[in-house]
Amino acid sequence: SLVKALVYASQHGLSVRRSHAGKELSQLRYIFLSVQGKSPPSDGMWAYIVIIMIIPPPVKRQNAGPRLDKRSRFKYNKCSTNENSRGGCRSDMAKDKKVEQITDMEVDFAQWFTDVCTKAELVDYSDVKGLFIMRPYGYAIWENIQKNLDSRFKATGHENVAMPVLIPESLLKKEGELVNGFAPEVAWVTAGGSDPLEERLAVRPTSETMFCDHFSHVLHSYRDLPMLYNQWCSVVRWEKSTRPFLRTREFWWQEGHTIHETAEEAKAETEQQLNCYADFAEHDLCIPVLKGRKTDKEKFAGAEATYTIEAMMKDGKALQSGTSHYFGDKFSKAYDVTFTGRDNQLHHPFQTSWGVSTRLVGAIIMTHGDDDGLILPPAIAPIQVVVVPIAAHKPGVSEKAAELAEKISKYARVKLDDSDNAPGWKFAQWEMKGVPLRLEIGPKDLEKNQCVLVRRDTREKVFVSLDELETAIPAQLEALRKDLYQRALENREKRTWAATTMDEVKELAKANTGYIKTMWCGDLACEMKMKEEAGLSSRCMPFEQEQLSDVCPCCGKPAKAMVYWGVAY
Repeated sequence: SLVKALVYASQHGLSVRRSHAGKELSQLRYIFLSVQGKSPPSDGMWAYIVIIMIIPPPVKRQNAGPRLDKRSRFKYNKCSTNENSRGGCRSDMAKDKKVEQITDMEVDFAQWFTDVCTKAELVDYSDVKGLFIMRPYGYAIWENIQKNLDSRFKATGHENVAMPVLIPESLLKKEGELVNGFAPEVAWVTAGGSDPLEERLAVRPTSETMFCDHFSHVLHSYRDLPMLYNQWCSVVRWEKSTRPFLRTREFWWQEGHTIHETAEEAKAETEQQLNCYADFAEHDLCIPVLKGRKTDKEKFAGAEATYTIEAMMKDGKALQSGTSHYFGDKFSKAYDVTFTGRDNQLHHPFQTSWGVSTRLVGAIIMTHGDDDGLILPPAIAPIQVVVVPIAAHKPGVSEKAAELAEKISKYARVKLDDSDNAPGWKFAQWEMKGVPLRLEIGPKDLEKNQCVLVRRDTREKVFVSLDELETAIPAQLEALRKDLYQRALENREKRTWAATTMDEVKELAKANTGYIKTMWCGDLACEMKMKEEAGLSSRCMPFEQEQLSDVCPCCGKPAKAMVYWGVAY
């Protein structure tokens, strides 16, 4: 009967698609009667066996789907909104790829990353190469990162300030290592309006110089110490090669700058802030990190020591995700920052700086995402739960969905998708955007006082009583958080190898992408040899050291420390 109905529809210029049968039931009854010469089955039976809808040739709508760019739109699995067939539709959606325009990460990881950044509406390209526009959804993720970190900083006594974006060239040059380290990346302002400036002004690549100049004006006595400042701002570094979130000519970050009475206090601050970053990355971002010290080659220009958290992405490459620097009194001396000590003598304070940036958004994408888009950790997801009504035209469904969204808003960030798009379209859209949890409710659910919760990472669905949502939703979000972290940790562990000879290092590096840990003598020549012969840079000397052997694999000299090596973004 269905085949004959399809033939009849084709002969009469009608198009056919999978959808909910009930909406056009009268037309289907007419076609059935015309073809079969008898009445169709009852309404209930009809809903079971008919999964087609006969409609006029489609008219192209202005807003046919989420506008991703000028050429592409979502491709999604269209589902029956019939309540009785809903389970099978969900199963199909869990198996099939729904977003056609995203490149599979196994095919081209770099292109997959770029696709996710643009298709999930995180960024757009501007007319200046290397400068990206953070769209509302991308900025909302950064805002949540900012809010969570800011509360941590303030809990340890830090205050927010704002420094000028332009730095006089003479001020920047006071600390030689700093200016030499950043010179190739500095953007310069040479004119104000049509008048040339007497002195070039650097567009802020980092703010150590401005903070030091400020400290020299406001610091007088040991009683003023410590000064614990933080700044949320953007900086400009003229990178030659750029990618969204990872390397851009302008990026958003926070930079902490503190001065202390003693070296011990400054070192403790450096360690405290590194631990703050590590805890935030692991708990809120679900990203396991290595904590350690950078080699002298890799440390921040002008620092006595740089400490880092290093994360591993799904493709095995490393991403430096946060750094904390101990400057000693080097910058204080260069910028004549002094205070009267307890002995009534002038002293130079000891200084630190530390920062993370929107690079963390890139880390989230590459650590947790899949071929359907983002998977966001609940702590920083702009929307933690999306409510999707099924068969919203049925009595009571829309009203109940709105009521649930209102109740959920008291303990989670929630979005009610009451648009007229098909459920399959909505599922694909919110999966693309990485919303951790989807709540579906339809007529049959109302009868049973239940709903369906679907996790973004596993697409596992559970039926939950509406009376238990207040405990079930936080429990599901917490389970997702733990699983995201565990999967990322397992990826790092299976991509980490130990080597004791250079031949082993080169063989492992040729066959795999990940961390290779070896002993190291501490010489720059051996660090350079590792880069030249194996293509690996030093990631860090981890705080948790292992004694893999007694000698350096590069030169055979006695080893001083274990180092993690890898290919980095």
